[in-house]
Amino acid sequence: MDVAVQQFISTLSMQRNSSINTLGAYRTDLLQLVRFLQNSGYTSWQDVTATDVSAFVQDLQRRNYAATSVARKIAALKSFFHFLDETGVASIEVSRGFETPKLEKHVPSVLSPDDVDRLLATVSAESPAGQRDLAMLHCLHSTGMRVTELVSCDVGSLNLARGEIRCRGRNHQTRMLPLSPLAQRAMAQYLGDGRHALVHADDENALFVNHHGQRLTRQGFWLIMKHYSRAAGIEKITPHTLRHSFALDMLSRGMDLRGVQELLGHRNISTTQMYAQMQRTQTTSMVSVLDDLIALNDMPDGMPADDEKATRGGYASTTLVRARSRI
Repeated sequence: MDVAVQQFISTLSMQRNSSINTLGAYRTDLLQLVRFLQNSGYTSWQDVTATDVSAFVQDLQRRNYAATSVARKIAALKSFFHFLDETGVASIEVSRGFETPKLEKHVPSVLSPDDVDRLLATVSAESPAGQRDLAMLHCLHSTGMRVTELVSCDVGSLNLARGEIRCRGRNHQTRMLPLSPLAQRAMAQYLGDGRHALVHADDENALFVNHHGQRLTRQGFWLIMKHYSRAAGIEKITPHTLRHSFALDMLSRGMDLRGVQELLGHRNISTTQMYAQMQRTQTTSMVSVLDDLIALNDMPDGMPADDEKATRGGYASTTLVRARSRI
């Protein structure tokens, strides 16, 4: 039974270009079903019925799995059983066996400007790891990239001369994202000092590395972020929180929804539209702009001229122009 799951995951990877996280989630969900069925005495997919699958879903609900988790698992099951039918392994009709639970509209957790300041203030740039962490948090907050995209960046992805970083998103789409002045300074410090102390091999290409000198994982970043969020007294935070905060900040500065969609790498603008209902007040926007001006004045001499224009002319508008020209 495990072999069929692996074949499905391999097919999904080749045909749909699904992300690593999606493939991992589907594999976990389907293997959970396999273990449930094996504990019930099943050894072949040919013997499985829709009733057996419904029993699995009911077991998830009895164990108080979140509706979002159950919905994801059901989607994985339906796709997998369609694959089994197409390949002639088994025919299991589950379309009427259970219904996907209704999901409440989820309001993303975001950080206020004060929250962001508190979070960043907990990071000490006195150590190599601290320099790395500060660079990562600034990068996420100023670009809105996904954590997976962040840890996938190589040293060659960063262009400090232009104040940009290249990230490879879902479906292998590449975006060039401008970095804020503070993010540029944090990156420069990390590259010039911290990373050299962390890297053990000269041929390591990863931009952000762990204490073993190897590429930092998404899980590793999440542990780091949880450490700083606890220190800052911030409870509601996820790896996506800074991404959500970036989107709201761009909208509050006057960027249109389509521009935010391009920066975030959303395929469908409907995904971006949830932020339109959560826009911050104009006062918050002006605070953000003033923060950028203060950051610019604190920058060392020699900062590229286009960065000065980016801040004085409005970070959001310059961000959009530069990003659109390279997406």
